[in-house]
Amino acid sequence: MPDYHLIENRFALPSPAGAYHASSHKQIDPMRALLCALLQQESTPPLTQQALETWTALTGSDAQEALYRAQSLGWIEGFEEPQSAQPGTLEKLLPELLRPLSDSGKALLADGHGFNVAAVGFTHEVSIELSALSADIASLDSRHQALTHNNLRLASGARALVDAAGNSQLGFWPLYIDEYRFVLVLQGVPHLNQSIFTSLIWALSTRYASGNR
Repeated sequence: MPDYHLIENRFALPSPAGAYHASSHKQIDPMRALLCALLQQESTPPLTQQALETWTALTGSDAQEALYRAQSLGWIEGFEEPQSAQPGTLEKLLPELLRPLSDSGKALLADGHGFNVAAVGFTHEVSIELSALSADIASLDSRHQALTHNNLRLASGARALVDAAGNSQLGFWPLYIDEYRFVLVLQGVPHLNQSIFTSLIWALSTRYASGNR
């Protein structure tokens, strides 16, 4: 049996890849539970055995193994100092969090009912229409998950309009925050592998997760 050891006085936060894994689907497993629990904190708590067992619903070395596997996959980053979610209302935060996620600076967040939550770079009319379209695409994904997720084993429910070379021109990424579903819409090349994406999921999680409302 592997001998795991928690390093004292360390603070953990999901990486951009970890934030994506936590928000891109609804299936619960110990690693996703750990990632979601970390994202629901206003500031990163110290890593302790008791906290790890609470977050993963595992005990002993099993809880430590979940953390180790998340680290091995690059889903969790460790820090010597606690990290804090960005303060402020979502109304003020979202435009600045959305803009860097696309090379065009055009990004939008819609809720599960197709209502525009925040948008940058798009006209008001386009934002309304894209939000409605995102709800249709999310519904399409839900209806065909047996094919895409089970038979084809595709881990992502994202959809895109692509050019002849297969490059995304307009992409739709479903984001699951507790029981809420959002859709992130990006025009142009997406830039999800950066800390600002973690900040976006962190901001949504601290406000919409059931334990924080």
